[in-house]
Amino acid sequence: MAGTESGVGAGKVWFITGASTGFGRLLAEEVLKAGGRVIATARKLEQIAELARQYPVAARVLTLDVTKPEQIESVAAEATAAFGRIDVLVNNAGYGIAGGIEETLEAEFLPVFETNVLGLIRGTRAFLPQLRRQRSGHILNLSSIAGLIGGAGWGYYNTSKFAVEGFSEALAAEMAPLGVKVTIIEPGPFRTDFLGRSGVEATRRIADYDATVGKARTYFHEQAGRQPGDPAKAIEAMMEVVESANPPLHLLLGAMAYNRFRGKLELWREEMAAWESVTLGADFAEGQ
Repeated sequence: MAGTESGVGAGKVWFITGASTGFGRLLAEEVLKAGGRVIATARKLEQIAELARQYPVAARVLTLDVTKPEQIESVAAEATAAFGRIDVLVNNAGYGIAGGIEETLEAEFLPVFETNVLGLIRGTRAFLPQLRRQRSGHILNLSSIAGLIGGAGWGYYNTSKFAVEGFSEALAAEMAPLGVKVTIIEPGPFRTDFLGRSGVEATRRIADYDATVGKARTYFHEQAGRQPGDPAKAIEAMMEVVESANPPLHLLLGAMAYNRFRGKLELWREEMAAWESVTLGADFAEGQ
């Protein structure tokens, strides 16, 4: 792999949240196959128990619901004690919700923030003392192209992932002098269960939003299993990033994510140029 060192995954200790399905499960399996050690977590231990049976020396499985702060602290301590260190922290647990800003009830969107934002923040903070002491390590925070571009019908999911972006950028600046790297993973649509079992749709529907939010709802129902992204290639990319001597802060995955964000940057440049005089004119005049 270009830009990587030898022995992808070998020897490193990975801590992965949300390892029961999707990217989390595939990543755990591939790291173990490559000779790495994995502490896999999930809300239901029986869903990941097979990993420990298959790799009794290299794998540990722990129950973790990232919405429960008391679990996070105890699991972080247990995980660190298991192999004596943590080299790669993967904040993967999360899910999406489709529905309009007005349509989605508070009881439906608050759990998204508890998982995607607060769970990720608390999980990261629990491991920072260990990573800081080691003066080494790599944090992978799973965001999305939805963390870079907002869209009708995905407002609350967008908000949660935009928060991951800001948190991760600040974290990277704080940890860089201490030898800890941070990479934000920003996939487009991949063929996981994001649109299936892991996704949620707002129960209330308002007809005035059918022309906008309705498209997101249709996508939610019709695209499961038809996404263009190959999960195995996404996992390969994540492992390559961890082995890189110069990993990116942002890693877009998939052509759709790449093209959509490139389009946003072009529109942003046009907007900045059109309003440049207003922007620059907002400061005090020189000498004031």
